[in-house]
Parts: sequence; C-alpha cells; structure tokens
Amino acid sequence: MRVSEFWTLVTDEFGDAYGRSLATDQHLLALDDRTARQALDAGVEPKEIWLALCEAMDVPPERRLGRDRRPKRPR
Repeated sequence: MRVSEFWTLVTDEFGDAYGRSLATDQHLLALDDRTARQALDAGVEPKEIWLALCEAMDVPPERRLGRDRRPKRPR
C-alpha cells in the first residue's frame, strides 16, 4: 500500500478533518504507542498502520478495504 492509498482510506472512512486528527492524535498500542503520522515518519508500512487504526477504532472488517470505485467510462 502506498502512503497516498493510506490517506484515501483514512479520508473515506473518517472524513478529511477527523481522519487527519486521528492520524495525528490517536496513539496506537499496536504501533508501540505511536500515532499514525509518527509511524509513517518512522517508515512503518502504511498497510500495517491502517490495520492498527482500524482495530483501534473498531472499523468493521468489511470496510477495511475501502470504497469500491467504479472505473470512469470513456465518453
């Protein structure tokens, strides 16, 4: 997972403002009590961070893969 995909998942699940606040303020035990931003800065895989955030925030398993995005149709 790329960092940009991580941020897309965060925004889709929590909204832009709240998601960024969570990533900055929510300390995650699964990430050695670091925030998502601290873990990203430390080089932790974004997928590992996303799954830790999902666990901490009780995101149901069926929503952990993100929204289904339909391909754009050619005009």
